[in-house]
Amino acid sequence: MRELHLLLLLLLSAPCCPTVRADTPQQTRPNVLMIAIDDQNDWIGCLGGHPQARTPHIDHLASRGVLFRNAHCQSPLCNPSRTSLLTGRRPSSSGVYGLAPDVAHASSLQDTVTLPRFFRSNGYHTSMAGKIFHGNYGRRSEDGEFDVIGPPAEVGRRPAQPLVRTPSGHPLVDWGTFPHRDEDKGDWKLATWTIEQLQRPYKKPFFISTGFFLPHVPCYVSQDWYDLFPEESLQLPPVLENDRDDTPRFSWYLHWKLPEPRLQFLQSQNEWKNLVRSYLASTAFVDAQVGRILEALEASPYAENTVVVVWSDHGWHLGEKQITGKNSLWDRSTRVPLIFAGPGVCIGGQCAEPVELLDVYPTLAALCGLPAPENQEGHSLVPQLRDPSAERQWPAITTHNHDNHGVRTRDWRYIQYADGTEELYNMVSDPNEWHNLAEKPESLPRLREMRHMLPPSSRLPVEGSRDRVLLYDRESRVANWEGVDIPKDAPVPEIGN
Repeated sequence: MRELHLLLLLLLSAPCCPTVRADTPQQTRPNVLMIAIDDQNDWIGCLGGHPQARTPHIDHLASRGVLFRNAHCQSPLCNPSRTSLLTGRRPSSSGVYGLAPDVAHASSLQDTVTLPRFFRSNGYHTSMAGKIFHGNYGRRSEDGEFDVIGPPAEVGRRPAQPLVRTPSGHPLVDWGTFPHRDEDKGDWKLATWTIEQLQRPYKKPFFISTGFFLPHVPCYVSQDWYDLFPEESLQLPPVLENDRDDTPRFSWYLHWKLPEPRLQFLQSQNEWKNLVRSYLASTAFVDAQVGRILEALEASPYAENTVVVVWSDHGWHLGEKQITGKNSLWDRSTRVPLIFAGPGVCIGGQCAEPVELLDVYPTLAALCGLPAPENQEGHSLVPQLRDPSAERQWPAITTHNHDNHGVRTRDWRYIQYADGTEELYNMVSDPNEWHNLAEKPESLPRLREMRHMLPPSSRLPVEGSRDRVLLYDRESRVANWEGVDIPKDAPVPEIGN
């Protein structure tokens, strides 16, 4: 009797996560609902990236699935990050580092089966809207990846004139509020389209993918969302005035001259709070659209048999490290929300192990009982979806242009730039990455350990690469940004030192 009692206790305490066998009949395979959010950093309630973030719907999804608290992108830039997730190949393997080429035109990826093509070839009805791939690729019927293609990602209604005059004058780099309705926004229309797809009858399992535009700039929000974050009580992200004093000069080369302004501009023009409010408000608005979709799923016949995954392509700085935007190898730029929920996933789990967006492809394949293509460089997260405390043997690696890598373990962040300079941070005692330990003699054992985790090779940019592409010649020790050599004594643009 005592043995039976112990057995019952073990059964009750074990994670209740049914799995799908590889030989599961097609009609019983789970559906997939994949939601991507552009430029969304860890300012999500359940991730604690900002104490005032309001994301109740994403938080609720995390409570009924598994939240990965230490998830990182493969590149801090839209095109290479999305290309990596959708092909299962690292940027250092494909050579896709810039905003071009896209998947269709990258010679290194011509034999690669993209994630939606993989599901379509395995009997799934595939559909997409918004920004899943970067740019137009993936929104053409001739690509053979989607049965249904919905509306593209777009800003929606815009003000007659820019709200903020930034140094670059780029039409997308703007933020703030002006009179308009939520229904006028592109992301509202994307949520409506997704709801319509969930109301359709399907004769086979579906793979629905929706990619929201916000909080990508321009961060335009209607007044009600903006007012959720009053200026008088707003908390700005913590910054250290001399934060870049102990970082290598090469760290600036990764974001040498970009449309996104530096912190110096925000402070001098009294725009810092406006940007933070606009970003938080944009995040809250997108969360509401995610909520609309999840409510429609719950009301549909597919609620019990649909795997939901939410991810962002990379993070975003809002003054930290004296910059805004992405294009860095620090946590603010690499850490992203990643949540799985549905069949085969434990309820209310949180995983602290380092994971990568590269892992999404093999994980979805495994959850749906499908053998992933052999060339995948990521690793299935199913062990952590069953038991969030399960350890992983791999770090999370982010690459921005050739030979610039960030390595994230559970407790440490290591960065090595193309010129060999390094950074090392203890993420437990120094979560803001304010104190670079790479030059400390006592850090040598840790540095040796982290160096062994770097990718074995890092190819030069693939043919057709452009836009935010950095080159470095080791023989001449000359860095080249966007086709122009950077003089070794040139002042950092918009910084002056």
